[in-house]
Amino acid sequence: MEIKNIEIIKSSGEKVKFSLDKLRLSLKRTGADNTIVNQILDKVRDELYQGISTKEIYNRAFSLLKKNKSHLASKYKLKKAIYELGPTGFPFERFVSAILNYSGYKTEVGKILQGKCVSHETDIIAFKNLEATIIECKFHSEQGLNCNVKIPLYINSRYQDVRANWSKSSKKEVLLTQGWVVTNTRFTKDALQFGNCTGLYLLSWDYPENDALKDRIDRLGLYPITVSTLLTNREKQFLLSRDVVLCRELIEDNFYLDHLGVSETRKEKILNEILQLCNIQTP
Repeated sequence: MEIKNIEIIKSSGEKVKFSLDKLRLSLKRTGADNTIVNQILDKVRDELYQGISTKEIYNRAFSLLKKNKSHLASKYKLKKAIYELGPTGFPFERFVSAILNYSGYKTEVGKILQGKCVSHETDIIAFKNLEATIIECKFHSEQGLNCNVKIPLYINSRYQDVRANWSKSSKKEVLLTQGWVVTNTRFTKDALQFGNCTGLYLLSWDYPENDALKDRIDRLGLYPITVSTLLTNREKQFLLSRDVVLCRELIEDNFYLDHLGVSETRKEKILNEILQLCNIQTP
């Protein structure tokens, strides 16, 4: 059977035509060279069958990348790694906050703000150039769940209530200029339409184009600790509980690996993987 006729099943249950170009692009994003990419494409192509799941294709490509270079496999599992920040969503808020901090913002997480009508617990307030942005994070720990129009509708009403009272608050010298919704999944068409119409800024895994969550992470080298292929799940959860959300934070806070009883040899491998992943030059 020709590749163009093979249907694959997405995590949502939707059936779509398999695209070799999409797989090639996702592998190229990791920084893998053409030789590695072509080898993986050939092997995956040979193992395709009608009704194969995207998860099965991902697992095969991931294991082949890991055999070549572990830091490439870490980049490839970025989307899955963000799901692994759950299930509460709070580590995702800290992760988004960390991305903003590295982008020149000062952030506060989990603050109560008084609106005109009621008070609101906000996920993140970000400050830059005497302007404030209120950011709400919508985290899904399961694949296939998208943010529908109800989410930006609800968040926009909260933002407008806080904005109506902002000039009376202690931060009145700072202008409240924007509300954001950030999700690790995708927005539906209606959600995007509403956000664009009301001026609410929407940031998802793949939106806006070229400046989406995945683009910002790759550009800044701000990978969550859950991407590591060398740390165990128990070790990742321990680090998250100690507020080590980004891989690059472990370079400075590597004493936590000693607390976990990680051997010197393994510790060196873990830190080397992170240095390569985040493109950090050692002195």
